[in-house]
Amino acid sequence: MGMGDDCCSTHLIDGDGTFNATGLDNFAKEVNLGACGLSYAVVSIMGPQSSGKSTLLNQLFRTNFREMDAFKGRSQTTKGIWMARCVEIEPCTVIMDLEGTDGRERGEDDTAFEKQSALFALAVSDIVLINMWCHDIGREQAANKPLLKTVFQVMMRLFSPRKTTLLFVIRDKTRTPLENLEPILREDIQKIWDSVPKPQAHKETPMSEFFNVEVVALSSFEEKEEQFKEQVASLRQRFFHSIAPGGLAGDRRGVVPASGFSFSAQQMWKIIKENKDLDLPAHKVMVATVRCEEIANEKFSSLTANEEWCQLEEAVQSGPVLGFGKKLRVILDTCLSEYDAEAIYFDEGVRIAKREQLEAKLLHLVQPAYQSMLGHIRSRTLDNFMEAFEKALNGGEGFALAASHCIQASMTSFDEGCADADVEQANWDPSKVRDKLRRDIDAHVASVRAAKLAEITTLYEGKLNVSLSEPVEALLDAANDETWPAVRKLLKRETESAVSGLSSALAGFDIDEETVDKMLASIEDHARSLVEAKAREEAGRVLMRMKERFSTLFSHDSDSMPRVWTGKEDIRAITKTARSASLKLLSAVAVIRLDEDVDNIEKTLSLALVDTSNNGVKDRSITSFDPLASSTWEKVPSSKTLITPVQCKSLWRQFKVETEYSVTQAMAAQEASKRGNNFLPPPWAIVALVVLGFNEFMTLLRNPLYIGLIFVAYLVVKALWVQLDISGEFRNGALPGLLSLSTKFLPTVMNLLKKLAEQGQNPESADVPRNPAVESRSLGNGTHVHSNITSGASSNVTSLKNGIEYSSSLQEDKVK
Repeated sequence: MGMGDDCCSTHLIDGDGTFNATGLDNFAKEVNLGACGLSYAVVSIMGPQSSGKSTLLNQLFRTNFREMDAFKGRSQTTKGIWMARCVEIEPCTVIMDLEGTDGRERGEDDTAFEKQSALFALAVSDIVLINMWCHDIGREQAANKPLLKTVFQVMMRLFSPRKTTLLFVIRDKTRTPLENLEPILREDIQKIWDSVPKPQAHKETPMSEFFNVEVVALSSFEEKEEQFKEQVASLRQRFFHSIAPGGLAGDRRGVVPASGFSFSAQQMWKIIKENKDLDLPAHKVMVATVRCEEIANEKFSSLTANEEWCQLEEAVQSGPVLGFGKKLRVILDTCLSEYDAEAIYFDEGVRIAKREQLEAKLLHLVQPAYQSMLGHIRSRTLDNFMEAFEKALNGGEGFALAASHCIQASMTSFDEGCADADVEQANWDPSKVRDKLRRDIDAHVASVRAAKLAEITTLYEGKLNVSLSEPVEALLDAANDETWPAVRKLLKRETESAVSGLSSALAGFDIDEETVDKMLASIEDHARSLVEAKAREEAGRVLMRMKERFSTLFSHDSDSMPRVWTGKEDIRAITKTARSASLKLLSAVAVIRLDEDVDNIEKTLSLALVDTSNNGVKDRSITSFDPLASSTWEKVPSSKTLITPVQCKSLWRQFKVETEYSVTQAMAAQEASKRGNNFLPPPWAIVALVVLGFNEFMTLLRNPLYIGLIFVAYLVVKALWVQLDISGEFRNGALPGLLSLSTKFLPTVMNLLKKLAEQGQNPESADVPRNPAVESRSLGNGTHVHSNITSGASSNVTSLKNGIEYSSSLQEDKVK
């Protein structure tokens, strides 16, 4: 072992147990230990031989302890106890490397040394690293366990507790996570503590009074060097300020000052060496322990490489294996039989204990495969259950009955699969996996039940949507005194129908009565909500509905025919009727009336908006409060109010403004109709005409020529009336009509005369050759002349009439 400049390695106790006091003093001087006072820490390491303690220390503390050469085989490299200073760690930290336990080199002659050195390390150290193999965890006779048991017992008797930190370093960590290994290790340590006989003073003292237990895990140095070094670097950080509060040795007690460390350590070793009460195993037991351990390890290794086991393990990863339990039992029996054959001549107690350890270790090895097998059985059973359950439901079987049958069949199938996979030696309990399967099945049944119930609920809600939405809308659209009773009747009928249907549909689900009641109450609430939502929707467009109703009633008569305003209609009465009907609509949708509560909304609205005279309004505004100046209706809760009184008043004002134009138009049309039809003079004028014009009338009757002239004048005036469209011209007012007629009168008269002249020439040219005699004879006879004049007049009248008719036809064509 070479000495290094930085770490100052010193052989503290040699392999024969001789304490190197001079070497320790020199070491203390070299590292200036005396000047540290209480600010120093002592760390030691123990563990099985060749477990890599020195390698760990050199990597962790940058010391130069001698390491095992893998090419020369596993042999003892560290003899006795070596001491060194940890490089570049504050505070000053001293490390002690102990000889490996269960070493073959020492043999059976002096097994006390490892216990003595371990007790020494525990007595002087603040932190003890216990280096152990990962596979030793959970083993009853693992390396260090008997040692720890003895050390615990003796230490309590020899020394006062100083709160040592035990840092278990798990080497060659496998894929098993640390959080799974740590609880097992802590349980092992606690069991050792509990089993140790304690002096009366410490009968009830918990282990935490003497020791802090910490656990870390490191990967293999040979196989995963980079990962190992990263983990060691992380662990190294924990030794900085280790004695500070919260550090690894933050709560140590009874610390010896650094200047007295050398003397204290020497006395401690002397006490330990002279003590005769260390319980050392007998020679025979020691030999049996070592040899049976070797045989068990060989058998365990042979099983891990066994081809039959490897094939079984690989097969069970991908799926269930038929006869898994039987195959595994044969493999385990073979392995244990081979151990029994080789270990038969060793100490019976040790042999049986090591066999139990081997069996436990083997079962621990194969248990993951068994768990995989159970997992496959569970998954397959669950899949089969889902398929069978769905098939049963599709076949029309009742939900509860189908679930019961399928669950029973599935659990029976799972139990049969577990029996096939069972391993006799293990006595493993599949109840947790069985419970998980049952939870998964129950969860699936609950999921399907929820989906089916939601489907049924949605179906009946959809039916209610169809049966309520449009009918309620139609009833509210045609609002009258019977609207809400009709809505209530409809709601009751459709709700009862839906509840009855849903109740029947739920019968096969085996649901508790409380849940059924909740679902039925929910469908009733849905129906009511539908009606309320439709009422709110109608309230939102009430102004449009009111205008439509007013327009329908105002513009159409009782036979639904469009009104023609001839002048005889009572527009005021019609307007009032139409407005009252619109007001009834407003009062109907102002609140929700599903509970048959009585209210006076219609009366209030009617008094406030329709039945008030100007005087009444004026008086009311002075003397009393406006009934619509409120945000709530009397006797109506706000939750049922759709349109507040104030909103009603605002809507009515807007309604009147938007319908005023229709009323004004109707009145204008009626006035125009009256003016257009009023050609007759007043009755008194007619009587005056008859009385005063009697003589003239009689004169006309006695002289036919006057009648003819009057007739001709009538025809001329009629022709001018049609040609000039006088009624049409005066439709826009008197002044515009007169101006228009003044520009058209003369051209129209000239055009008429021209037409008469043309009509008069055509018959004359045709009659001249036929009547020469009549014309010559008429010269001497007055009667004949008069006759000629009459006939000529008659002829002209005919021509004038033809002209008038022609001009009338032109005017009609023009109009068309």
